[in-house]
Amino acid sequence: MKIRISESAQEDLKEGFRFYESQARGLGDYFLDSIQSDVRSLLIFAGIHAKADGFFRLLSKRFPFAIYYLTNSETIDIYAILDCRRNPNWITNRVTSAKK
Repeated sequence: MKIRISESAQEDLKEGFRFYESQARGLGDYFLDSIQSDVRSLLIFAGIHAKADGFFRLLSKRFPFAIYYLTNSETIDIYAILDCRRNPNWITNRVTSAKK
């Protein structure tokens, strides 16, 4: 199975990196490493997570982020990687617009 990360999800990662790097030098890299580990786990666990807003939602193990994805027989498509501390209405709007 192949993992594809949308451009909007890549932008989410950049935004998260910038935020954590501004908190402490090196924390942004740790954030990216942690999220990449979570993403790789989808090769084994894709499709077992609860659905939210029409997407599977994997909660990151080390940061308050959620990975929103869909699967088919050949790919795991990641549409958003969002900070769970954001306004729930904002998250819903962002996730539902990611699929368009």
